[in-house]
Amino acid sequence: MKNCHPVTPSPRLPVTLLLFLLPILLPAQRPQKPVLHARHWLAITGKPLGATAGARMFHQGGNAVDAACAMLAATSTMWDVLSWGGETQALIYNPHTKKVIAINALGVAPTGATPEFFQEKGMAVPPAYGPLAAVTPGTPGGLLTMLAEYGTLSLAQVLAPAMEMAEGYPIEESAVRSIERNKGRIKEWPYSKKLFLPHLGEEHEAPRVGEVFRQPGLLNTLRKMAEAEKQALSAGKSRKEAIYAAYDRFYRGDIAEEFVRGCREQGGLITMEDLDKWQVYLEEPVKTDYKGIEVYKLTHWVQGPVMLQALNMLENYDLKSMGYNTARYIHTLYQVMNLAFADRDFYYGDPYFPPEEPIKGLLSKDYAKERIKQVNPEKNDPKAAPGDPYPFQGGENPYKDYLQEWSSASMGRAPSGHQEFMERFLAGTTSIQATDAEGWVVSVTPSGGWIPACIAGNTGVGMSQRLQSFVLNPKENPYNVLEPGKRPRATLTPGLALQDGRPYLSFAVQGGDTQDQNLLQFFLNMVEFGMNVQQACEAANFNSFQLRNSFGEHESKPGELLLNESVPDWTRSALEDMGYKLDFEPRTSGPINAVFFDWAHGTFWGGSSNHGDDYGIGW
Repeated sequence: MKNCHPVTPSPRLPVTLLLFLLPILLPAQRPQKPVLHARHWLAITGKPLGATAGARMFHQGGNAVDAACAMLAATSTMWDVLSWGGETQALIYNPHTKKVIAINALGVAPTGATPEFFQEKGMAVPPAYGPLAAVTPGTPGGLLTMLAEYGTLSLAQVLAPAMEMAEGYPIEESAVRSIERNKGRIKEWPYSKKLFLPHLGEEHEAPRVGEVFRQPGLLNTLRKMAEAEKQALSAGKSRKEAIYAAYDRFYRGDIAEEFVRGCREQGGLITMEDLDKWQVYLEEPVKTDYKGIEVYKLTHWVQGPVMLQALNMLENYDLKSMGYNTARYIHTLYQVMNLAFADRDFYYGDPYFPPEEPIKGLLSKDYAKERIKQVNPEKNDPKAAPGDPYPFQGGENPYKDYLQEWSSASMGRAPSGHQEFMERFLAGTTSIQATDAEGWVVSVTPSGGWIPACIAGNTGVGMSQRLQSFVLNPKENPYNVLEPGKRPRATLTPGLALQDGRPYLSFAVQGGDTQDQNLLQFFLNMVEFGMNVQQACEAANFNSFQLRNSFGEHESKPGELLLNESVPDWTRSALEDMGYKLDFEPRTSGPINAVFFDWAHGTFWGGSSNHGDDYGIGW
């Protein structure tokens, strides 16, 4: 990339002229962290100790799936904004079949969780915290399924780092801050209080930074899973059968019994039948083509297709000529993202429950061309609404009446304060990237059961809070209405991209509703603006808050735009003239973790965000 020097414009130049001058200013920043170069393997995740767990699997001869599972187990044990009771999904590239596989390990609403149940309690949406916010745990099942089907090591080997950590590890500052900040709510639940507040009654009741944090209940649960594998192997079962024996013990055996007892004791709804019936799905991902690059995402039970819809619309623009993060570029992406997210907010839901989502129409290139006709190049549209994809798949929209009422369907709820809204909107988790010389690639964005988590009895497992992502009013989204056994439409959305039939990029990010916004910009940073993977991970992004929040009260703030503090005054002025209300943060890069595949040299380039504790190890 050529070096570019900033131009100081004359204050007399009109904003409209500046919009045409600024595209020559391309980014050429030196990243704060170096590119992570490797030849044999890479392990990247949200915590250094988590990345170390992945590296240990590679040192034992494991593949990228083994490493990803070990990182998932370790970060869940570290409460890296998730725990063992949360949910997991993944995109996996299988080098032997040359196919991308999707893992759906999202929990479901329990028995008795109906719109009427919560409406009778005076709730307009399901609760954000506590036992009534829980769906069935998905992370154990997702991990065990990935390991059994595509890994090579034993469960005991993969769980070893997590078990060592459950026995005691020096807790990090981010977890300590979260526990102390949420200790009032943690005290509502006896098993959580016992685990998280070792200094109860003192001014600082959470563990102290660097204190050895012990989780005997979780350690016992993990030992039981490893013990189930060992017993099955001793009985002559295969490696795969032995791992699934651990699955059965968690979802149908004594672990399940204690989980259900602890959940229901505290007012939760999950039953043994709920755990028994739940299952992991191996799925076909959805994809689109952007300038010869195949981009893969999980389908519409998460927000993944949003990025594909946005790319379909954006390929009709000359983004490179606009220039990185100019007012015109920001405005164009903001408008396109709002259209894609409005479709998400109305049409996405669990594909295993009726009604059937119109995903074929939503991903149609012709539908994308129709959608961008609504973009005003000069002003923000605060009323951007869902489109009608049904004609683009040869069908008739069954919810035209709801579409007409959609803009007011969620109005009337008490708005959150700005700080609370932002915390919910930007709520993070972790992300996992792993690849190896054999060609396996794994991209994961696990989540759920974050602090303040309600611990399910003596299992040490924090229950998910994902039920809040359902709606209770079908006029808001007829495809995502709460129903027992159904998955809520989640925000979790890893990405994989292939070029010429080979892996090109593997990328994921934490951050709730901002995930596909940041991943879209990361992808364009590389493809359109020539950044390397570390530059693209650190580059300043912007975020729209015009979509409906997937958490809390599902609020929307039309025209609100989060920018990096480095955005110059003339860009700010131009955006304000377009109708935007601006907020600023010093870091707006994600945090993103990613791998670029350098086929010219046969090496991996790892990118790990400078935003938080994200860390990578390679060889």
